[in-house]
Amino acid sequence: MSRQEVLAQRVPPLAERIGRIEREPLPRNIAALLDEAAAEAPDRPALTFIDSGETIPYRKLRHDTRRIAAGLQSLGVSRGTHVGIMLPNIPEWPLTWLAIAQIGAVAVPINARYTGRELHYALDDAEADYLVIHDSLLPVLAAMPHAVPRLAGGRVVVAGAEAAGYLPWRRLLDGERASQEPSDPVGLDDLVNIQYTSGTTGFPKGCMLTQRYWLQLAKTHSACDGRSYPRVLASTPFFYMTPQWLLLMAFIQRGTLYVAARQSASRFAEWLRTYRINFCLFPAAAYKQPPSPRDRDNAIVRVSTYGFPKQNQADLEQRYDFVAREAFGMTEIGAGLFVPVEAEDMVGSGSCGVPVPFRECRVADFMGRTLPAGEVGELLVRGPGMLLGYYRKPEATAAAFHGEWFRTGDLAKQDDRGYFYIVGRVKDMIRRAGENIAANEVEAVLASLPGIAEAAAVPVPDEIRGEEVKIYVVLQPGFTKQNLPPQRVLDHCSANLASFKVPRYIEYRDAPLPRTASEKIAKATLVGEKTDLRSGTWDRAEARWR
Repeated sequence: MSRQEVLAQRVPPLAERIGRIEREPLPRNIAALLDEAAAEAPDRPALTFIDSGETIPYRKLRHDTRRIAAGLQSLGVSRGTHVGIMLPNIPEWPLTWLAIAQIGAVAVPINARYTGRELHYALDDAEADYLVIHDSLLPVLAAMPHAVPRLAGGRVVVAGAEAAGYLPWRRLLDGERASQEPSDPVGLDDLVNIQYTSGTTGFPKGCMLTQRYWLQLAKTHSACDGRSYPRVLASTPFFYMTPQWLLLMAFIQRGTLYVAARQSASRFAEWLRTYRINFCLFPAAAYKQPPSPRDRDNAIVRVSTYGFPKQNQADLEQRYDFVAREAFGMTEIGAGLFVPVEAEDMVGSGSCGVPVPFRECRVADFMGRTLPAGEVGELLVRGPGMLLGYYRKPEATAAAFHGEWFRTGDLAKQDDRGYFYIVGRVKDMIRRAGENIAANEVEAVLASLPGIAEAAAVPVPDEIRGEEVKIYVVLQPGFTKQNLPPQRVLDHCSANLASFKVPRYIEYRDAPLPRTASEKIAKATLVGEKTDLRSGTWDRAEARWR
């Protein structure tokens, strides 16, 4: 469908669409949504896995989810039980998640690129009672610095090849027991996920997300524009929040979610074309690929972009002949802002839109007082179905709110028409290829390496990945960059950080790092010292000094 054909579709005005979304009742829980979809479209594919070719119709998905729920219950999983999921993008991921939601248990999605240290942190912090893990990731489990006592006694389930000493995932599906409905039905405000997100305090925080959160998020994306998206693409890992709501969005549409094993900039346009995708999130790296005469051969109704360069937005639409609109969201709030399909005049404006259904947004000073249009302040968001808080972190939860308004940590302004613009970040965060990296976590890992006295991590602008990680390192007396060379520093980072968090640039400093009056590292002073932050650094990607 061409861009002009999409724009020509007649839909109700935006205010009417939002009002209708907010008035219509949600399904009573995630399992009920799947039941409704399976009843209406039993033989329609719910999931298609691009790399393996496996397709799961709604009827089978509902049947298998119930069997897996029964299998988990036979192990002792019940309402409120915390179950870690550390799997790649294979059918076992969504099936396990849906089964956990049906029981009323709580999923703890774990990044499949985590090191043993990071895995231990997530399992311990979330108080995981069980773990479902892929056989290829068992070395990571073995590399944890300490055992997790809660997982002892047959509480680790392995998908993929069978592994001695662990319960095969397949046995969950092949069991004979029928799943038991909770005596108190699972409701909209029951917890579904402890979803980890990088924070500014150094280590990820677990967002407590409910059934209402996921259903609202899926419904918002399904209906905000008043269009239909029967074919949806998920190209990022399920352990992130996005493929989870895309799955439920497909259920609402009675459509199909096409799942890629991993993100690929070079194959992205091919996926759009081959599978006639109607809705997706478009990565900036795919736009960097060489143009092709076949770029316009797609069935896109809407592409959503997040932080896409405003100077390239019009060219993106022209090149692919589709509608691309900015949006804003985060793990804590789900969807927050979006630019409607019909708002052609906002293309290239840099705006991320107006509030989505169920959300109110405002710009405030750091005391929480609303600022007038045009002034820059922190973006605050409120509404039903946001996070309940950060798991076991009451102080972080309290600091994240002004009353009932969530503090996003993003600097924004609002124009006279009500459109919002993100202009910066309050948070000490680096965003590399769509991944949030807490500078403090990188710094904490560096501080644990003997020989390093001080370290600071900052973002370096990058044309492909948005930002890269640079570290400033001050060595202890007796250490030099010859006896503590870049590779040793990088090896230490690789052993303790997921690959996307490992710094690209290293700059050794002879003098102590500059400090503010409150004794915090003055990162603004550091990055202001030179125009090109790459100069004078070791470049990991190019294995050379710049």
